[in-house]
Amino acid sequence: MQSWNPKFVCFFVLPIGSGIYTPESVKMLYYYDMETESGQLMLSELKTRPRSELTSPAAVDWSAYAKGVKPFSSELLDFPGTIYFDEFTFMELKRNTGNYTVCQKDLHCHLTYKMSEKQTDETYALGAFDGLHTVEGQYYLQICILLKCQTTDPRTCGEPVGSAFTSFEEFSLSGTFGTSYVFPQLILSGSHLAPERHYEVSRDGRLKSRSGAPLPVLVMTLYGRVFEKDPPRLGQEPE
Repeated sequence: MQSWNPKFVCFFVLPIGSGIYTPESVKMLYYYDMETESGQLMLSELKTRPRSELTSPAAVDWSAYAKGVKPFSSELLDFPGTIYFDEFTFMELKRNTGNYTVCQKDLHCHLTYKMSEKQTDETYALGAFDGLHTVEGQYYLQICILLKCQTTDPRTCGEPVGSAFTSFEEFSLSGTFGTSYVFPQLILSGSHLAPERHYEVSRDGRLKSRSGAPLPVLVMTLYGRVFEKDPPRLGQEPE
């Protein structure tokens, strides 16, 4: 069982964008700086046992919806792409509205969406990663991600990008996660975290639009950590 024991959690943030989060909610502490190489120390007081309180929301079954639907069929072929040294499986979003499924190993990522205005010079893709991350540490991840590619060339999907003009009116992202440790994230044009009033997480594991307002999406992610698949640490006996 994984737990967070310290009452205070801090992060030293590099200029790539980071924040402090909990399983129950987003702690609105976020830092992003593409102009300088300086970092920022962020502190937040977190509850050691948030789910033991009566006010805590009901737990999310992160795979309930995704395991109950058939993969959306598509005539499109998937293609590989890299995000931070991890090889994802991607599928390009070709239409203004649609349903897509992309898979890697045991992870199937489902996306339903509606764009209010698709820019012809912008390309979006749905991606999946189910594997061991091995750079700056080794830890097992399952990730479903919708992102804007750097250019209209799908080979740039996963490269850094800072702005978006295509707006999404509706979206629903889900995956067949094998873990209860899944963290949602929605980043808008300008690399700003979307306010929680614009999205919600349903109890069956969907990251869904809520406000109906068109959102210039850069990245939408369900980030899963599968602790039991991590390799043994130095001096630790395998289970």
